[in-house]
Amino acid sequence: MGAMTAADTELARLAKALGHPARVAIVRRLLARGECACGEIVDGLPLAQPTVSQHLKVLKIAGLIVGEVDGPRVCYCVDPRMVRRVKDLIGGL
Repeated sequence: MGAMTAADTELARLAKALGHPARVAIVRRLLARGECACGEIVDGLPLAQPTVSQHLKVLKIAGLIVGEVDGPRVCYCVDPRMVRRVKDLIGGL
C-alpha cells in the first residue's frame, strides 16, 4: 500500500462532510431544486431548524454548498465543481 496522497485526504474530508444521511438528503434536495432557503430545507426534513443549520454549516465549510444572503434569509445551492470533484475522487478509488 502506498503513501496517502492529497487526493486521499481530500476525499476523506468530503466523505466526512457527507457522512450523515441528513447532509446527503440536503445535497440531493439542493441538486434537485437548484437553490433553497434554509426554511425550505427544514420543511423537507424531519429535523429541527438548529439541527439543519448545523448540517448546512458542515456542508458549507467542506465547500460542497454555498450560501448567499437574500434579504432576511440565506439561500443555499450546491457548488457544482465540488460535486464533480467528489465524483472524480470516488471514481479514482
